[in-house]
Amino acid sequence: MDSYESLETAVEPMKRRDLLLASAGIAGASAAPPSPPRISATIRRLNLRHTWTTVMSSSEYRDTFFLTYSRDGVTGTGEGAPINRYKEDAKSAQAAIESIRPWLIASDPWHFTKVMAAVFQKIQGEYAGKAALDIALLDWAGQKLGVPLYRYFGLDPADAPVTTFSIGIDTPEKTREKVREAEPFPVLKIKVGLNTDEATIDAVRSVTKKPLRVDANEGFKSKEEAVEKINWLEKQGVEFIEQPLPASGLQDMNWIRKRVHMPIIADESCLHPDDIPRIAPYFDGVNIKIDKCGGLLEGWRMIQIAKALGLKTMLGCMVSSSCAITAAAHLSPLVDYADLDGNLLIANDPYDGVKVVKGKLVLPNRPGLGIRQNKAQG
Repeated sequence: MDSYESLETAVEPMKRRDLLLASAGIAGASAAPPSPPRISATIRRLNLRHTWTTVMSSSEYRDTFFLTYSRDGVTGTGEGAPINRYKEDAKSAQAAIESIRPWLIASDPWHFTKVMAAVFQKIQGEYAGKAALDIALLDWAGQKLGVPLYRYFGLDPADAPVTTFSIGIDTPEKTREKVREAEPFPVLKIKVGLNTDEATIDAVRSVTKKPLRVDANEGFKSKEEAVEKINWLEKQGVEFIEQPLPASGLQDMNWIRKRVHMPIIADESCLHPDDIPRIAPYFDGVNIKIDKCGGLLEGWRMIQIAKALGLKTMLGCMVSSSCAITAAAHLSPLVDYADLDGNLLIANDPYDGVKVVKGKLVLPNRPGLGIRQNKAQG
Protein backbone atom coordinates (compact mmCIF):
# COMPACT_ATOMS: atom_id res chain seq x y z
CA MET A 1 0.00 0.00 0.00
CA ASP A 2 2.76 2.40 0.95
CA SER A 3 4.73 1.73 -2.23
CA TYR A 4 1.56 2.08 -4.37
CA GLU A 5 0.73 5.41 -2.78
CA SER A 6 4.31 6.56 -3.30
CA LEU A 7 4.12 5.62 -6.98
CA GLU A 8 0.79 7.42 -7.38
CA THR A 9 2.17 10.50 -5.67
CA ALA A 10 5.16 10.52 -8.02
CA VAL A 11 3.11 9.93 -11.16
CA GLU A 12 0.42 12.51 -10.44
CA PRO A 13 2.64 15.60 -10.86
CA MET A 14 3.94 14.11 -14.10
CA LYS A 15 0.38 13.76 -15.38
CA ARG A 16 -0.41 17.36 -14.50
CA ARG A 17 2.79 18.55 -16.16
CA ASP A 18 2.08 16.55 -19.32
CA LEU A 19 -1.48 17.84 -19.38
CA LEU A 20 -0.30 21.44 -19.13
CA LEU A 21 2.26 20.92 -21.87
CA ALA A 22 -0.31 19.26 -24.10
CA SER A 23 -2.80 22.05 -23.46
CA ALA A 24 -0.17 24.64 -24.34
CA GLY A 25 0.56 22.79 -27.54
CA ILE A 26 -3.10 22.69 -28.50
CA ALA A 27 -3.50 26.38 -27.72
CA GLY A 28 -0.44 27.23 -29.77
CA ALA A 29 -1.67 25.16 -32.67
CA SER A 30 -5.14 26.70 -32.60
CA ALA A 31 -4.00 30.33 -32.21
CA ALA A 32 -4.08 32.26 -35.48
CA PRO A 33 -0.67 33.50 -36.62
CA PRO A 34 -0.24 37.24 -36.10
CA SER A 35 -1.30 39.23 -39.11
CA PRO A 36 1.41 41.25 -40.86
CA PRO A 37 1.58 44.95 -39.94
CA ARG A 38 -0.35 47.41 -42.08
CA ILE A 39 0.72 50.99 -42.74
CA SER A 40 -1.53 53.64 -44.22
CA ALA A 41 -0.06 56.97 -45.31
CA THR A 42 -2.62 59.58 -46.35
CA ILE A 43 -3.09 63.32 -46.77
CA ARG A 44 -6.00 65.31 -45.38
CA ARG A 45 -7.01 68.90 -46.01
CA LEU A 46 -7.83 70.87 -42.87
CA ASN A 47 -9.99 73.93 -43.46
CA LEU A 48 -9.28 76.99 -41.31
CA ARG A 49 -12.04 78.84 -39.47
CA HIS A 50 -10.42 82.14 -40.44
CA THR A 51 -7.78 83.01 -43.00
CA TRP A 52 -4.50 82.34 -41.19
CA THR A 53 -1.91 85.05 -41.81
CA THR A 54 1.60 85.43 -40.43
CA VAL A 55 4.65 87.32 -41.71
CA MET A 56 5.48 84.26 -43.79
CA SER A 57 2.19 83.32 -45.49
CA SER A 58 -1.58 83.49 -45.66
CA SER A 59 -3.82 80.46 -46.15
CA GLU A 60 -7.39 79.15 -46.02
CA TYR A 61 -6.39 75.52 -45.38
CA ARG A 62 -3.47 73.27 -44.53
CA ASP A 63 -2.70 69.78 -45.88
CA THR A 64 -1.29 67.51 -43.20
CA PHE A 65 0.11 63.99 -43.34
CA PHE A 66 -1.53 61.12 -41.44
CA LEU A 67 -0.06 57.70 -40.79
CA THR A 68 -1.61 54.64 -39.17
CA TYR A 69 0.31 51.58 -38.00
CA SER A 70 -1.78 48.45 -37.37
CA ARG A 71 -0.59 45.20 -35.81
CA ASP A 72 -2.08 42.55 -33.52
CA GLY A 73 -5.49 44.16 -33.57
CA VAL A 74 -4.26 47.60 -32.47
CA THR A 75 -3.91 50.71 -34.64
CA GLY A 76 -1.67 53.64 -33.76
CA THR A 77 -2.30 57.00 -35.43
CA GLY A 78 0.11 59.85 -36.09
CA GLU A 79 0.06 63.20 -37.86
CA GLY A 80 2.67 65.60 -39.13
CA ALA A 81 2.15 69.16 -40.38
CA PRO A 82 4.87 69.88 -42.97
CA ILE A 83 6.44 73.33 -43.16
CA ASN A 84 7.00 74.97 -46.55
CA ARG A 85 9.81 77.08 -45.16
CA TYR A 86 11.85 73.88 -44.79
CA LYS A 87 10.86 72.55 -48.22
CA GLU A 88 8.45 69.96 -46.83
CA ASP A 89 4.87 69.24 -47.81
CA ALA A 90 2.37 66.46 -47.23
CA LYS A 91 3.22 64.73 -50.50
CA SER A 92 6.95 64.65 -49.78
CA ALA A 93 6.23 63.26 -46.29
CA GLN A 94 4.07 60.55 -47.81
CA ALA A 95 6.73 59.68 -50.39
CA ALA A 96 9.41 59.46 -47.70
CA ILE A 97 7.44 56.95 -45.64
CA GLU A 98 6.49 54.94 -48.72
CA SER A 99 10.19 54.67 -49.60
CA ILE A 100 10.85 52.64 -46.43
CA ARG A 101 7.53 50.76 -46.22
CA PRO A 102 8.99 47.20 -46.63
CA TRP A 103 11.61 47.90 -43.96
CA LEU A 104 8.98 49.34 -41.61
CA ILE A 105 6.73 46.32 -42.09
CA ALA A 106 9.62 44.06 -41.07
CA SER A 107 10.58 46.18 -38.03
CA ASP A 108 9.52 45.47 -34.44
CA PRO A 109 7.29 48.33 -33.16
CA TRP A 110 8.26 47.51 -29.56
CA HIS A 111 11.75 48.73 -30.49
CA PHE A 112 10.35 52.14 -31.49
CA THR A 113 13.38 54.05 -30.19
CA LYS A 114 15.68 51.91 -32.34
CA VAL A 115 13.27 52.10 -35.28
CA MET A 116 13.10 55.90 -35.17
CA ALA A 117 16.89 56.20 -34.86
CA ALA A 118 17.19 54.13 -38.04
CA VAL A 119 14.51 56.22 -39.78
CA PHE A 120 16.55 59.36 -39.10
CA GLN A 121 19.47 57.66 -40.84
CA LYS A 122 17.40 56.43 -43.78
CA ILE A 123 15.46 59.65 -44.48
CA GLN A 124 17.01 63.09 -44.82
CA GLY A 125 14.74 65.94 -43.77
CA GLU A 126 10.98 65.24 -43.86
CA TYR A 127 10.63 65.85 -40.14
CA ALA A 128 6.84 66.07 -40.29
CA GLY A 129 6.72 62.61 -41.87
CA LYS A 130 9.05 61.30 -39.17
CA ALA A 131 6.84 62.91 -36.52
CA ALA A 132 3.75 61.17 -37.86
CA LEU A 133 5.52 57.80 -37.72
CA ASP A 134 6.94 58.44 -34.24
CA ILE A 135 3.50 59.40 -32.90
CA ALA A 136 1.81 56.39 -34.52
CA LEU A 137 4.33 53.94 -33.04
CA LEU A 138 4.05 55.47 -29.57
CA ASP A 139 0.26 55.47 -29.82
CA TRP A 140 0.39 51.78 -30.76
CA ALA A 141 2.73 50.94 -27.88
CA GLY A 142 0.68 52.93 -25.37
CA GLN A 143 -2.48 51.12 -26.40
CA LYS A 144 -0.76 47.74 -26.17
CA LEU A 145 0.52 48.61 -22.70
CA GLY A 146 -2.88 49.98 -21.71
CA VAL A 147 -1.53 53.36 -20.52
CA PRO A 148 -1.86 56.97 -21.73
CA LEU A 149 1.35 58.35 -23.17
CA TYR A 150 1.72 60.88 -20.36
CA ARG A 151 1.89 57.95 -17.94
CA TYR A 152 4.44 56.16 -20.13
CA PHE A 153 6.62 59.30 -19.84
CA GLY A 154 6.04 59.38 -16.07
CA LEU A 155 4.10 62.65 -16.09
CA ASP A 156 1.21 64.00 -14.04
CA PRO A 157 -1.59 65.32 -16.29
CA ALA A 158 -2.53 67.82 -13.56
CA ASP A 159 0.75 69.61 -14.39
CA ALA A 160 -0.38 70.40 -17.95
CA PRO A 161 -0.19 74.19 -18.41
CA VAL A 162 -2.61 76.76 -19.78
CA THR A 163 -2.41 77.08 -23.55
CA THR A 164 -2.51 80.36 -25.41
CA PHE A 165 -4.98 80.94 -28.22
CA SER A 166 -3.40 82.40 -31.34
CA ILE A 167 -4.66 85.44 -33.25
CA GLY A 168 -3.30 85.69 -36.80
CA ILE A 169 -2.50 88.98 -38.51
CA ASP A 170 -5.62 90.71 -39.83
CA THR A 171 -7.41 94.04 -40.07
CA PRO A 172 -8.20 95.76 -36.77
CA GLU A 173 -11.88 94.97 -37.20
CA LYS A 174 -11.27 91.25 -37.81
CA THR A 175 -8.70 91.17 -35.01
CA ARG A 176 -11.29 92.48 -32.55
CA GLU A 177 -13.74 89.83 -33.77
CA LYS A 178 -11.19 87.05 -33.27
CA VAL A 179 -10.30 88.28 -29.78
CA ARG A 180 -13.98 88.26 -28.79
CA GLU A 181 -14.29 84.68 -30.07
CA ALA A 182 -11.28 83.73 -27.91
CA GLU A 183 -12.94 85.01 -24.72
CA PRO A 184 -12.67 81.60 -22.89
CA PHE A 185 -8.86 81.67 -23.13
CA PRO A 186 -7.03 83.52 -20.34
CA VAL A 187 -3.86 84.19 -22.38
CA LEU A 188 -3.63 85.16 -26.06
CA LYS A 189 -0.80 84.85 -28.56
CA ILE A 190 -0.69 87.62 -31.14
CA LYS A 191 1.14 87.37 -34.45
CA VAL A 192 3.17 90.48 -35.28
CA GLY A 193 6.11 91.39 -37.51
CA LEU A 194 4.57 93.84 -40.01
CA ASN A 195 4.23 97.61 -40.11
CA THR A 196 0.67 97.16 -38.80
CA ASP A 197 1.80 95.86 -35.38
CA GLU A 198 0.68 98.90 -33.41
CA ALA A 199 -2.76 98.84 -34.98
CA THR A 200 -3.02 95.11 -34.26
CA ILE A 201 -2.12 95.46 -30.58
CA ASP A 202 -4.36 98.51 -30.22
CA ALA A 203 -7.25 96.47 -31.64
CA VAL A 204 -6.56 93.65 -29.18
CA ARG A 205 -6.32 96.04 -26.24
CA SER A 206 -9.60 97.72 -27.23
CA VAL A 207 -11.32 94.40 -26.48
CA THR A 208 -9.33 92.76 -23.67
CA LYS A 209 -6.77 93.39 -20.94
CA LYS A 210 -5.64 89.75 -20.80
CA PRO A 211 -1.94 88.87 -20.72
CA LEU A 212 -0.47 88.62 -24.21
CA ARG A 213 2.41 86.78 -25.79
CA VAL A 214 3.59 87.74 -29.25
CA ASP A 215 5.34 85.98 -32.12
CA ALA A 216 7.20 88.04 -34.71
CA ASN A 217 8.11 85.04 -36.91
CA GLU A 218 11.47 86.63 -37.84
CA GLY A 219 9.59 89.74 -39.01
CA PHE A 220 11.54 92.66 -37.52
CA LYS A 221 13.90 94.18 -40.03
CA SER A 222 16.78 95.20 -37.76
CA LYS A 223 18.02 94.91 -34.20
CA GLU A 224 17.17 98.59 -33.64
CA GLU A 225 13.57 98.06 -34.77
CA ALA A 226 13.36 94.95 -32.58
CA VAL A 227 14.40 96.89 -29.46
CA GLU A 228 11.99 99.73 -30.20
CA LYS A 229 9.05 97.38 -30.78
CA ILE A 230 9.81 95.05 -27.87
CA ASN A 231 10.03 97.93 -25.42
CA TRP A 232 6.72 99.26 -26.73
CA LEU A 233 5.13 95.81 -26.48
CA GLU A 234 6.25 95.51 -22.87
CA LYS A 235 4.11 98.52 -22.03
CA GLN A 236 1.11 96.78 -23.62
CA GLY A 237 1.13 93.89 -21.15
CA VAL A 238 3.09 91.44 -23.30
CA GLU A 239 4.84 88.69 -21.31
CA PHE A 240 7.40 87.54 -23.88
CA ILE A 241 8.18 87.56 -27.58
CA GLU A 242 9.17 84.80 -29.99
CA GLN A 243 11.81 85.10 -32.70
CA PRO A 244 12.04 88.84 -33.40
CA LEU A 245 14.82 88.50 -35.99
CA PRO A 246 15.59 85.97 -38.74
CA ALA A 247 17.37 82.82 -37.58
CA SER A 248 20.47 84.06 -39.39
CA GLY A 249 20.60 87.10 -37.08
CA LEU A 250 21.74 85.13 -34.06
CA GLN A 251 24.66 87.41 -33.21
CA ASP A 252 22.32 90.39 -32.79
CA MET A 253 20.25 88.71 -30.07
CA ASN A 254 22.51 89.56 -27.13
CA TRP A 255 22.62 93.19 -28.28
CA ILE A 256 18.82 93.19 -28.17
CA ARG A 257 18.55 91.37 -24.84
CA LYS A 258 20.75 93.97 -23.11
CA ARG A 259 18.24 96.65 -24.12
CA VAL A 260 14.89 94.98 -23.33
CA HIS A 261 13.32 93.44 -20.26
CA MET A 262 10.93 90.75 -21.50
CA PRO A 263 12.14 87.18 -22.23
CA ILE A 264 12.88 86.28 -25.84
CA ILE A 265 11.99 82.76 -27.01
CA ALA A 266 13.69 81.03 -29.95
CA ASP A 267 11.44 79.45 -32.56
CA GLU A 268 12.83 79.35 -36.08
CA SER A 269 16.36 79.46 -34.61
CA CYS A 270 15.80 76.15 -32.80
CA LEU A 271 14.52 73.14 -34.72
CA HIS A 272 16.39 70.09 -33.40
CA PRO A 273 18.10 68.87 -30.21
CA ASP A 274 21.58 69.82 -31.39
CA ASP A 275 20.45 73.43 -32.03
CA ILE A 276 19.83 74.12 -28.35
CA PRO A 277 23.43 74.32 -27.04
CA ARG A 278 24.30 76.56 -29.99
CA ILE A 279 21.48 79.08 -29.42
CA ALA A 280 21.30 78.89 -25.61
CA PRO A 281 23.57 81.94 -25.01
CA TYR A 282 21.30 84.14 -27.16
CA PHE A 283 17.77 83.38 -25.89
CA ASP A 284 15.83 82.97 -22.67
CA GLY A 285 13.84 79.96 -23.83
CA VAL A 286 12.94 77.68 -26.74
CA ASN A 287 9.70 76.88 -28.54
CA ILE A 288 9.74 73.15 -29.35
CA LYS A 289 7.53 71.89 -32.17
CA ILE A 290 7.04 68.17 -32.70
CA ASP A 291 6.53 68.65 -36.45
CA LYS A 292 9.85 70.45 -36.79
CA CYS A 293 12.00 68.14 -34.69
CA GLY A 294 10.59 64.81 -35.91
CA GLY A 295 8.40 63.40 -33.14
CA LEU A 296 7.75 62.99 -29.45
CA LEU A 297 11.04 61.23 -28.73
CA GLU A 298 12.99 64.14 -30.21
CA GLY A 299 10.72 66.64 -28.49
CA TRP A 300 11.34 64.97 -25.13
CA ARG A 301 15.10 65.19 -25.75
CA MET A 302 14.85 68.88 -26.61
CA ILE A 303 12.93 69.64 -23.42
CA GLN A 304 15.54 67.87 -21.29
CA ILE A 305 18.46 69.60 -23.01
CA ALA A 306 16.83 73.02 -22.69
CA LYS A 307 16.10 72.48 -19.01
CA ALA A 308 19.68 71.35 -18.39
CA LEU A 309 20.90 74.60 -19.94
CA GLY A 310 18.59 76.74 -17.80
CA LEU A 311 16.24 77.75 -20.61
CA LYS A 312 12.49 78.18 -20.36
CA THR A 313 10.58 75.59 -22.38
CA MET A 314 7.52 75.94 -24.55
CA LEU A 315 5.59 73.47 -26.68
CA GLY A 316 4.25 75.02 -29.86
CA CYS A 317 2.42 73.64 -32.86
CA MET A 318 1.50 74.09 -36.48
CA VAL A 319 -2.06 74.18 -37.82
CA SER A 320 -3.04 70.54 -37.40
CA SER A 321 -5.75 68.27 -36.07
CA SER A 322 -6.34 66.94 -32.57
CA CYS A 323 -4.09 64.00 -33.43
CA ALA A 324 -0.85 66.02 -33.53
CA ILE A 325 -1.98 68.50 -30.87
CA THR A 326 -2.92 65.72 -28.43
CA ALA A 327 0.43 64.03 -29.03
CA ALA A 328 2.32 67.20 -28.09
CA ALA A 329 -0.02 67.79 -25.14
CA HIS A 330 1.11 64.49 -23.58
CA LEU A 331 4.53 66.13 -23.07
CA SER A 332 3.08 69.43 -21.86
CA PRO A 333 3.36 68.68 -18.11
CA LEU A 334 7.13 69.04 -18.63
CA VAL A 335 7.14 72.60 -19.99
CA ASP A 336 6.71 76.16 -18.76
CA TYR A 337 4.44 77.37 -21.56
CA ALA A 338 2.12 75.84 -24.14
CA ASP A 339 0.81 77.11 -27.45
CA LEU A 340 -1.17 74.05 -28.49
CA ASP A 341 -4.21 75.42 -30.26
CA GLY A 342 -3.73 74.36 -33.89
CA ASN A 343 -6.76 72.06 -33.71
CA LEU A 344 -8.93 74.93 -32.48
CA LEU A 345 -8.18 76.93 -35.62
CA ILE A 346 -9.72 74.38 -38.02
CA ALA A 347 -13.34 73.65 -38.95
CA ASN A 348 -13.11 69.95 -39.84
CA ASP A 349 -11.08 68.26 -37.11
CA PRO A 350 -11.22 64.48 -37.79
CA TYR A 351 -10.40 63.57 -34.16
CA ASP A 352 -11.36 64.30 -30.57
CA GLY A 353 -8.52 64.33 -28.08
CA VAL A 354 -7.07 66.87 -25.67
CA LYS A 355 -9.59 69.37 -24.33
CA VAL A 356 -9.16 72.94 -23.14
CA VAL A 357 -11.04 73.95 -19.98
CA LYS A 358 -10.66 77.60 -18.96
CA GLY A 359 -7.48 77.63 -20.99
CA LYS A 360 -5.93 74.60 -19.28
CA LEU A 361 -5.01 71.51 -21.29
CA VAL A 362 -6.94 68.44 -20.13
CA LEU A 363 -5.35 65.21 -21.38
CA PRO A 364 -7.44 62.18 -22.33
CA ASN A 365 -7.17 59.32 -19.83
CA ARG A 366 -7.27 56.60 -22.48
CA PRO A 367 -4.42 54.35 -23.67
CA GLY A 368 -1.91 55.74 -26.12
CA LEU A 369 -2.82 59.14 -27.53
CA GLY A 370 -6.37 58.66 -26.35
CA ILE A 371 -7.86 60.18 -29.50
CA ARG A 372 -11.17 59.13 -31.04
CA GLN A 373 -12.79 59.69 -34.40
CA ASN A 374 -14.81 62.89 -34.46
CA LYS A 375 -18.32 61.66 -35.24
CA ALA A 376 -19.37 65.12 -36.37
CA GLN A 377 -16.83 64.87 -39.20
CA GLY A 378 -17.89 61.37 -40.22
